[in-house]
Amino acid sequence: MRSFTLRGLTLSLPEAALKGNLERALSSGRYENHEADALLSHLRPGDRLLDLGAGLGFICALAAGVLGEAAVFGVEAGPETVRLARRNLAANGFAGVKVLRGAVVGRGEGEVEFGQRPAFWASALQGPEGWPENAEVVRVPARPIGRLLARFAPTAICCDIEGGELDVLTQPLPGVRLVVVETHPQVYGAEGVERIRAALSAQGFVMDEAARKDTLTCQRA
Repeated sequence: MRSFTLRGLTLSLPEAALKGNLERALSSGRYENHEADALLSHLRPGDRLLDLGAGLGFICALAAGVLGEAAVFGVEAGPETVRLARRNLAANGFAGVKVLRGAVVGRGEGEVEFGQRPAFWASALQGPEGWPENAEVVRVPARPIGRLLARFAPTAICCDIEGGELDVLTQPLPGVRLVVVETHPQVYGAEGVERIRAALSAQGFVMDEAARKDTLTCQRA
């Protein structure tokens, strides 16, 4: 296992998971830094955060330090990644954060196919180009966003699900006042990003035009 320290949190992961630019991002502190900056700027006392695509547990741990572990919930599809997130949360003193296994979807029940890749952070549901060559296709529970909202009653959502946000964030989001999302135009193009923006705007969200790179931050009263 390799360990890295980001914003006072220790994140550990297997050496084999350090694919692509992940090691560089973790070493430099750039890992999920846009989402982290947005959340730290906009979370308020009393918020409840739902983290879609919990990964290593970094965003969940960061939010738990602000809101308390009982107010933070994560969802992660990869079976090994779920265990990794839970281990990192416990190691940082946030064992009470609940991380649910499953793939977040707009609608649907039962199970869905999920492409687990050696680079865990690039694992995803099947995209328009099909499965990547190195994806191991596994079946995981489907977690429709409506049920997650009813179960956890979040006021804030952080979303990084490798293209799945196009279906998820175009659904109604009752009770949510803050959305921070990493978009993936390489999956669905600029048109898909505009669909997300339009759907959120139609629900009364106002975009923070100072958003960085492909991370959108929006709020409503």
